[in-house]
Amino acid sequence: MPRARGAPASAARAAESVGIDNLAHDGRGVGRIDGKAVFVEGALPGERALVRRRARRARHDEAELVEILEASPDRVAPPCPAFGRCGGCALQHLAPAAQLAAKTRELHSQLKRIGRVEAGSELAAVAGPAFGYRRRARLGVRFLGRERRAIVGFRGRESAALTALEGCPVLAPAAGTLLGALATLIGSLAIAAEVPQVEVAVTEEVTILALRILAPLGAGDAERLAAFAREHRVEFWLQPGPPGTLVALEPPGSTLRYRLPAFELTLEFAPHDFVQVNAAVNEALVSRTVELLAPEPGDSVLDLFAGLGNFTLPLARRALKVLGVDADPGLVGRARRNATLNGIGNARFALADLASDLAREPWARESFDRVLLDPPRAGAEAVLPLIGRGRPRRVVYISCHPGTLARDAGLLVHQFRYRLVAAGVLDMFPHTAHFESIAVFEATR
Repeated sequence: MPRARGAPASAARAAESVGIDNLAHDGRGVGRIDGKAVFVEGALPGERALVRRRARRARHDEAELVEILEASPDRVAPPCPAFGRCGGCALQHLAPAAQLAAKTRELHSQLKRIGRVEAGSELAAVAGPAFGYRRRARLGVRFLGRERRAIVGFRGRESAALTALEGCPVLAPAAGTLLGALATLIGSLAIAAEVPQVEVAVTEEVTILALRILAPLGAGDAERLAAFAREHRVEFWLQPGPPGTLVALEPPGSTLRYRLPAFELTLEFAPHDFVQVNAAVNEALVSRTVELLAPEPGDSVLDLFAGLGNFTLPLARRALKVLGVDADPGLVGRARRNATLNGIGNARFALADLASDLAREPWARESFDRVLLDPPRAGAEAVLPLIGRGRPRRVVYISCHPGTLARDAGLLVHQFRYRLVAAGVLDMFPHTAHFESIAVFEATR
C-alpha cells in the first residue's frame, strides 16, 4: 500500500512499526510502542502501520501515519476528495458497519470506565443513510482578498483553517452540491469580507442558507443573492447580530418543518433552532424513546431539555399528561405552538435553567411516573437530585456525549439507586466520531 499522502520519503526510514488495537474517542487509531499508547491519525484497528512520532506526552504520544503495512478488511476508499484535510468527517475510511461497532464499544467502555456501571443488555444499534443525511450544518467562510474569492467549508482536521469544498457528500444534496457555487457567489458580493459563516437548514420543502453578516449588504448584493436563490431553489436569510436578528432576504420567508409520521406530528422550527441533524435517525430515535420509556395511559411524564417538543409531543400521544422543560425561551415558545398546531392539549411547557438548583420550581414538586433526559454535551448532573427525590419508575437518558452519560449513569446507579437496564447507540453522525446514545434506568427498592 502506498505511503500516506503528504508523508516525506525520509519518514519511512525514521518510522516505527505499530499494531493498531482500537479507536480513540476522536477517531484516531491507538496502538502501543514499548508499552506507551500512540495515537495515529488515519489508522484503523487491526492494521499494522509505519508511523513517525511527532509529539511526546506524559501518558501518550502522537504520531503521523507514514505507511499502512497491513490494511484492515474494514478499510474503504473515502468518497470525498477532501477527507483527511476537512474536519467535517473523521471515519470515511472505515466501513459504516465497522463505525457502528466501534461506537458501540466506545459507549460500553465509557460506561464501565467512568461510571463503573454495565448495562443489563445491549440495545441494537440504529443507523440511517450513510451519506446525504445532514440537514443542518454550520459552515465557515473566508474571503481571500488578494485573490478576490471566497472559500466555504468546515474547519480542518488539525488546524482552524477552512477546507475549501466544492461539495459535501454528507450534507443533504440540496445544499451539499452547491458549496462551490455558493463560494463563488459570496466572493462576488460587495461585503464578501464581512460574511464569516453560513448556516444550512434543509427540509423536504425548502433549503435555507443563513448568512452571518457583519455589515449591511452593499450595492447589488441583494440582487445577486436573489438571482442565485431563484436559480438553485434556495432561500437566503441574513443574520446581522445574535440569532434573534435572523430575517429572510425576501420576507416573510418559508416556515421550516419536519414530520414524525409514526405519531402523526408536524413540528415547526426556525433556521437557528436546534434540531437533530439526521432526520431518518431522529425518527427512529423518537420511536425507540417512546417504546423504552413505555408510558401508560394514566402516566405523568417529565421531559427535561425538551427543546421544541421533539419527544414531548410524541409522548403526549401515549401518556395522560407530559411536561416539557427547557432553558431556551424561543424553543419553549416554539414547543407550545407545535402543541397547538398538532391539537395536543395534554402537553405543557415550562422555562427553567436546568443547570441550576430546581428546588424552587413549582413543577419540581409534582410527581412524575417517568422521566426523559436529553441534555446537551455537559450532561444532566444538575437535575439528577430531582430524580432521586421523585423516584420515577423509569428514566430514559439520551446523550450526545458518552462521557457525560457515563458519569451521570454512575450517579443514578450508585447514588440514586437506579439500575441500568439497557444501553445502545444511534449513528446520528455517520463518518464522524460522534454518536447519540440511549440508556434506560429503572428504580430499585
